[in-house]
Amino acid sequence: MSADHGRKPEGKHVTDESETVHYSGSAGGWGSMRGMVETFARERPRPAVLDTLRRQNKPGGFMCVSCAWGKPAKPHSFEFCENGAKATLWENTTKRCTPEFFARHTITELKQWRDYDLEQEGRLTHPMRYDPASDRYVECSWDEAFTAIGAELKALDPKSTVFYASGRASLETSYLWALYARMYGHNNLPDSSNMCHETTSVGLKKVIGSPVGTCVLDDFELCDAIFFFGHNTGTNAPRLLHPLQEAVKRGCKIVTFNPIRETGLERFKNPQSPVEMLTPKHTDISSLYLQVKTGGDIAAITGMVKHVLAVEERSWREEKRHILDVDFIAQHTAGFEAVKEHADALSWDEIERESGLARADIEQAADVYIAAPRTIFMYGMGLTQHVHGFENLATLVNFALLKGNIGRDGAGVSPIRGHSNVQGQRTVGISEKPELVPLDKFAEQFGFEPPRDEGMNTVAACEKILSGEVKAFLSLGGNFVRAIPETEKMEAAWTRMRLTVQIATKLNRSHLINGEVAYLLPCLGRSEQDMQVTGAQAVTMEDSLSCIHGSLGNITPASEHLKSEMAIVCGLAKATLPPNPKAKWDDWTADYGIVRDLIEETYPEQFRDFNARVFTPGGFYRGNSARERIWKTESGKADFTVPKTLSAMGVGDAPGRWRLMTLRSNDQFNTTIYGFSDRLRGIEGTRDVVLMNPEDIAAAGLAEGQTVTLASDAEDGETRQVGGLVITPYLLPRGCIGAYYPETNPLMPLWYHDEESKTPAAKGVPVRIIA
Repeated sequence: MSADHGRKPEGKHVTDESETVHYSGSAGGWGSMRGMVETFARERPRPAVLDTLRRQNKPGGFMCVSCAWGKPAKPHSFEFCENGAKATLWENTTKRCTPEFFARHTITELKQWRDYDLEQEGRLTHPMRYDPASDRYVECSWDEAFTAIGAELKALDPKSTVFYASGRASLETSYLWALYARMYGHNNLPDSSNMCHETTSVGLKKVIGSPVGTCVLDDFELCDAIFFFGHNTGTNAPRLLHPLQEAVKRGCKIVTFNPIRETGLERFKNPQSPVEMLTPKHTDISSLYLQVKTGGDIAAITGMVKHVLAVEERSWREEKRHILDVDFIAQHTAGFEAVKEHADALSWDEIERESGLARADIEQAADVYIAAPRTIFMYGMGLTQHVHGFENLATLVNFALLKGNIGRDGAGVSPIRGHSNVQGQRTVGISEKPELVPLDKFAEQFGFEPPRDEGMNTVAACEKILSGEVKAFLSLGGNFVRAIPETEKMEAAWTRMRLTVQIATKLNRSHLINGEVAYLLPCLGRSEQDMQVTGAQAVTMEDSLSCIHGSLGNITPASEHLKSEMAIVCGLAKATLPPNPKAKWDDWTADYGIVRDLIEETYPEQFRDFNARVFTPGGFYRGNSARERIWKTESGKADFTVPKTLSAMGVGDAPGRWRLMTLRSNDQFNTTIYGFSDRLRGIEGTRDVVLMNPEDIAAAGLAEGQTVTLASDAEDGETRQVGGLVITPYLLPRGCIGAYYPETNPLMPLWYHDEESKTPAAKGVPVRIIA
């Protein structure tokens, strides 16, 4: 049993850790080293990968393909984390998925394989075409693939096609992918942000006028408190643990709200510290850790708002001293009085019931905020992936605005993004919303009339695939079919499309669900040398703190038959579009610097002197209006918002209904499964589990180790089930359960998403347990 680092919330909804599976160690430490060594042994990477790891996330080096956390100007000796190393080793495996492999296995057979086993076949080496007669992929030439895909697209209505992008493609590739789509004739440009942080893009834009977070790395050296909501930092952004540890050591208080206790936000042993590695020493991260009920964050944050307002009233009455930043509220915000009235009217009974937390705990957290001159607010998909995810974010912004904690050093809102360039893709034009893209500028630059109608996001694309309206789906990376809700129904509909094209480095489930005509196009990984006619090419990406970084690969490509993502996009565009003297696809393939000049021309304020600043240590900051207290909202100010509900869940509680939150393991990045060790939760060798509070297990008449089925309880008459899951005791609030993503995606209805952004509500799925 591990020590109690951080205060556990009071109440009957949490049991003692000794009754559950758990991890007694710290995040980082020797466990992290073991995880990297196991991946190294499994992937058998090329020796040159050691130099890549040495250069990873450093100025002039290679930018990690894993999370989007910021890269410091003065990096550590090893500026990569366990999962960043796993991603690099995974990409640089010596295993190869060749035409001979596909000759031995039909697609029908491969559909029975696990996700992990598909990717363990290694790097794709040749362009492949699906042959329906033999039910196999067969080798083809690049010219054949481009010509055939171009001919298919020319025969289709552009509005019936979708160009999806995962969050790993570079800024240069993303810019041309969006340009290709619009020159072809549509704005159907969903990306992986639609499935995770679209709520951020929509929510923050609405209330503070900026679709991204307002913090930079320097803020973490100045803040006095950090409030965390709904994020597993130890697994999904471990490099963030370094600035958190440094902040704690200088006296910063970290308060965490999360339904599940995550080791990375409890304690951290720095693998780069000999003292910590060779002694029992570690750093306690959270000074207060509150296990809020799944979907209960609106109530918890509103409770803190209520307490801060009460302390303000008492402080002014008794001492004529303000707790609030009244000047900021008066000058920079709108709607404060309505939020105050709402908070004053709420009873603590309502707040405790909906949050699952005791009033004393909420007030203790709020007291940390009151005492802190500067506070940062961080969150992950535990806030964004809810039916009322917008209300989560708007309520969090309310809390921040009370003390003027947006638009000054050492404070701000800082969402933690996933894929390494998912934020940057939006910045350079991948969006289904024409109002967010400088279409007039595109028209001027490239001599065409861009489409002005709204395109499809992820949910809309899925809906129209189900209805048969989408005829073609082109995917720039990713594992779309596996990542989306309603998995079984979507797979059945997918095969009715005319054309599917997948650009990828390794085989995954989406490559086996094909249209009538299907191509699998293998691309270079970011860590590999990208040699074009003008020489080695660098690419760029944007981190979650709005800084732009250059990346230069150094590994010999896995196959001489691979093309870069840029070359593939330009090859497809040339084969699809009529000649245009301003669309110089060959020149752009030859020299990515020309594309950066185009990006600068399109976005001059954000990308000034782009080529000259590619390798700026720590990246160059593209700016943020809200950080400057310029509020690009309808009111012209930062908006306080009265939440319309205290629960982020889309349905109420009912007898036998459980709140399921989907989880990622320590051996996983999004849909990529590196192995079967969820070390930081103490779960080994399996992903087929349901995590439950021991008291819930007993009350439901279940038993530890019992195999059960989860069934959707979404009240729409549809049957959705996932079976073969083993009951596993875990420290969770009563009524809340956890299971792994993407295995439990079939339980999510497509319509069950955030009301404002349509982000799938994967952190609060209503289910029943069938014994």
